[in-house]
Amino acid sequence: MNWKKLNQNDREEGLTMRKRGGRKRATGTRAPTAIPQGPNQRWSLGFASDSLSDGRRFRVLCVIDDFSRDCLACVVDT
Repeated sequence: MNWKKLNQNDREEGLTMRKRGGRKRATGTRAPTAIPQGPNQRWSLGFASDSLSDGRRFRVLCVIDDFSRDCLACVVDT
């Protein structure tokens, strides 16, 4: 039974169905991200992954300072 026939049967029986929500839209205007004016004001985190020649995979977590573009830390794990 399709949804139109189901809704028709529910209306005939006097049942109430909860209406589904619509698409969520962004409200207001977005504020631009602030550009860091010095080191250690904003950091970025990111994962990089690769595989070794024997097939084992590893991931690297990189912590980068957005102002100076320096790599503050790299944590490697398999």
